[in-house]
Amino acid sequence: MANVYLSIGSNIERQKNVESGLNALASLFGTLTLSSLFESDAVGFSGSPFYNMVVGFTTTKPLNKLTEVLRQIEYAHGREVDAKKYSPRTLDLDILLYDDLVCEQPAQLPRDEICFNAFVLWPLAEIAPDIKHPVEHKTIAEMWQAFDKSTQKLEKVALNWQQSQKDMTT
Repeated sequence: MANVYLSIGSNIERQKNVESGLNALASLFGTLTLSSLFESDAVGFSGSPFYNMVVGFTTTKPLNKLTEVLRQIEYAHGREVDAKKYSPRTLDLDILLYDDLVCEQPAQLPRDEICFNAFVLWPLAEIAPDIKHPVEHKTIAEMWQAFDKSTQKLEKVALNWQQSQKDMTT
């Protein structure tokens, strides 16, 4: 079983798409560990504010299969196949950590956004404070404590999603 942490983001029908994305993840991976839900400004482009959070779960799926499954969930939520990197998103699912794996393909791991985006680091620090970043060799809590919090504004918002007790783990 691999321990996985994903970031979830949306700036189009944010509440609906985040909750629907959580439903899809829970139906595939069972119990999810959830961070708080945050609102943040778009980074890298001018656009509507995002909702962001981090979820953790375990899976037996190898990394290449996991990336395929996550991409299919994004497509099912209206993501364009040729979507630009910095553009509005119905649902964005990015693997942050897959155990302590370090690689560039099929996904960049650990995801570099952990080190420079508060909307990734703060929620990750909430649910995985004691995990060591496999490149920085610091805990996520230490990284968040050292982060310059004046560079990005985040605000917690209510998440009304309830995890089903009927989820199946894979």
